[in-house]
Amino acid sequence: MPPYLASCLCGAVALEIHGGIDAIIHCHCSRCRKSSGTAYATNGFIGRSGLRITHGEAQVRSYEVKPGRLRHFCGVCASPLFSSNRDDPERLRLRLGILDSDILERPLSHNFVSSRACWDDLDAALPRYDGSEPGR
Repeated sequence: MPPYLASCLCGAVALEIHGGIDAIIHCHCSRCRKSSGTAYATNGFIGRSGLRITHGEAQVRSYEVKPGRLRHFCGVCASPLFSSNRDDPERLRLRLGILDSDILERPLSHNFVSSRACWDDLDAALPRYDGSEPGR
């Protein structure tokens, strides 16, 4: 299987992910909402040994959310990249929004839905467009 490719918004950081992505979820917890600026974050686990930063390693910054739990992001555009946890050193939690490659794996569930944003009704029957909605 070829590696999955990923990058931040500005392209300063590029990654390769070797191996699969496990336990993909849509997380609605308040921390994921705040760090992503969206209704939820889609995360999946990868093996730490399977992550290769191919460009811009010096641009990767970290923020310690809780002792031993770090969120890693691009220092130029602030795109969230992955998280690490001292209590689970062999795995990283990848933010799937940074992927440039199509993946085989699919999300398993919506988590922390009791913490979801009050305006988020999950899979509402909203109109869907291939581009911007008309008039935008």
